[in-house]
Amino acid sequence: MFKRLREEIRCVFERDPAARNTFEVITTYPGFHAILWHRLSHRLWNLGAKWLARVISTLSRWLTGIEIHPGARIGQRFFIDHGMGVVIGETAEIGNDCTLYHGVTLGGTSWRKGKRHPTLGNNVVVGAGAKVLGPVHIGNGARIGSNSVVVKNVPVNTTVIGVPGHMVQSKDQYGKAKHPAITKHIEFDAYGTPQDAPDPIERTIHGLTKHIQRLDERIEQITAEIQHLGGELPKASLPNLKTSELSINNNNEEEQERQVGEDKSAVAK
Repeated sequence: MFKRLREEIRCVFERDPAARNTFEVITTYPGFHAILWHRLSHRLWNLGAKWLARVISTLSRWLTGIEIHPGARIGQRFFIDHGMGVVIGETAEIGNDCTLYHGVTLGGTSWRKGKRHPTLGNNVVVGAGAKVLGPVHIGNGARIGSNSVVVKNVPVNTTVIGVPGHMVQSKDQYGKAKHPAITKHIEFDAYGTPQDAPDPIERTIHGLTKHIQRLDERIEQITAEIQHLGGELPKASLPNLKTSELSINNNNEEEQERQVGEDKSAVAK
């Protein structure tokens, strides 16, 4: 019992640089309090004292703002940072060394009894405000980005972002691209989203744009060759892009900068 308690306290220091000492963690960390209450209520739930387990769970929610159903199964060294608004459903299963931030929901998508909540593997990080819904499986080492909505299984060591959640570059790929000395540091990112994670939608649009540009160049080469050989081509041209529409964002930014400059001048006067 005391060994597990020490592990719970130690994992707080490992994942929260704001933690200063053990007394502070024990007395002021709602995530730590919530997991202690859950350990007790879960044991009572398994012993058949379900009403008492629900009472303890409700008391814990009042005191911490974290709602964990007594039936949920949670592994060792589980850490909830900040914690307010976290909801973990009855049939949810969480592996070892997982981290949840505030506003996370491990919820169900059906009113039917049985397995209806997510299963998280080991070393999973779920960012603030993320929703993992249904009996999906989140692989070991996966990361769910802030405010993402996940309704499908997530492979091992994969980062998911967006609504609906879509996968981006895995940590294995990060490890191959970066020096091993810094790979360890990028495995954990605040709020579950790496700063340099590529957006697959942006990457796809960029790829399509480059592909269209190369097609235009190839068509121009073919057209020039046909004309050089004396062939005739229909006189047709592509519609021109309106550069004014493309510069709307730039104009807005310039207007905002101009307004800020005027405000500063007024304050100075």
